[in-house]
Amino acid sequence: MSDILQKTEHYVVDLLTNHLDSNYRYHNLKHTQRVVKSTKELLNHHNLSEEDQVALILTAWLHDTGYTQGTDEHEKKSCGIARKFLKEQGVEKAIIDKVETYIMATKRYYQPTSEQEKIIRDADSSHFGKKSYWETAEELKTELELLGLASYSGQEWREVNIDFFKKEHEFYTDYAKEQWQAGKDKNLSKLIKDKKTEYDIAKKEKLKAKYKRESPDRGIQTLYRVTLKNHLTLSNIADTKANILLSVNAIIISLALSNLIPKLDNPSNTYLIYPTVIFIVFSVASMVLAVLATRPNVTRGKFTMEDVKQKKVNLLFFGNFHKMKLDDYEWAIGELVKDKDYIYSSLTKDLYFLGLVLNRKYNILRWTYTIFMIGIIVSVISFGVAFKYFGPDRI
Repeated sequence: MSDILQKTEHYVVDLLTNHLDSNYRYHNLKHTQRVVKSTKELLNHHNLSEEDQVALILTAWLHDTGYTQGTDEHEKKSCGIARKFLKEQGVEKAIIDKVETYIMATKRYYQPTSEQEKIIRDADSSHFGKKSYWETAEELKTELELLGLASYSGQEWREVNIDFFKKEHEFYTDYAKEQWQAGKDKNLSKLIKDKKTEYDIAKKEKLKAKYKRESPDRGIQTLYRVTLKNHLTLSNIADTKANILLSVNAIIISLALSNLIPKLDNPSNTYLIYPTVIFIVFSVASMVLAVLATRPNVTRGKFTMEDVKQKKVNLLFFGNFHKMKLDDYEWAIGELVKDKDYIYSSLTKDLYFLGLVLNRKYNILRWTYTIFMIGIIVSVISFGVAFKYFGPDRI
């Protein structure tokens, strides 16, 4: 009997290696070898006749050979292949008949009626109770897609497997129930857990998308945030421009004081007095305007409870609360955060008064740059006129 088992193994390995479509990622030689191994494991714990044991091992090797001729009715095709091969090998008809019966017992939805049929069915589905289930399940999903039989998303495939575990599959032999049922239950629990996790994530994403779509708050917050940031950026630019003018005019006055004014003591340099005065006056005026543009204006720094209740005070601007006690300010902020309209009103006031400050700064800066430009031009012209008409050569 061992001789026919060895010949069958060589025959099936060659058949499934060289004549099976490569799209069969699950029903292939690897699956057959796994079924053979599980069949032998089950037989070690059952007291069957040698004939039945040989028939079951032959069945394990031959039960999926029909896939070499296509998917439809592959059990019948496997029976035909098995019958032809075993006859050629001189196997007894009684064993061949048993092999065909056991192959047909692997058909889906079939209810086994004998211990032998229970063994081959449990061997064929033993991977459900093992760690290899996850790999084989993915291989079967890929096979169905490649063969054009079915296409499932990850979620759909998980649902199919959960239903199969709960409603269709069961282990029949006592050994399978003892050794593999716990693994199957563990795999089922993980399927359900993954489903719940994916459902929770999908639910959160759906709620998040709904919140983004339906709630105007996010857009309003973005509006205030971007606008306030732009206002502060413009304020920083204005301060930088004012500081540049202060530095330039300070350098100009320093040079005038150190180089021009000492020379005015000499009677021959009196013609420089007016141009120098003009030069310094315009520089000082530019500096004064630059200082005015950047000079902070702090308000009274206090508010009353009535101001808060009537929503008259902007609690977001430090100038309105810097002289208040901490407890009073905390109370006021508590009242503010309770009222969304009050929050938006405070932000609007912030924007408005920042705009007024910016308008004042940029108006003063415009006059500062204008005066500075005019001063430079007038000073150069006055120095030129003084040299030409009142210089040393004209005395």
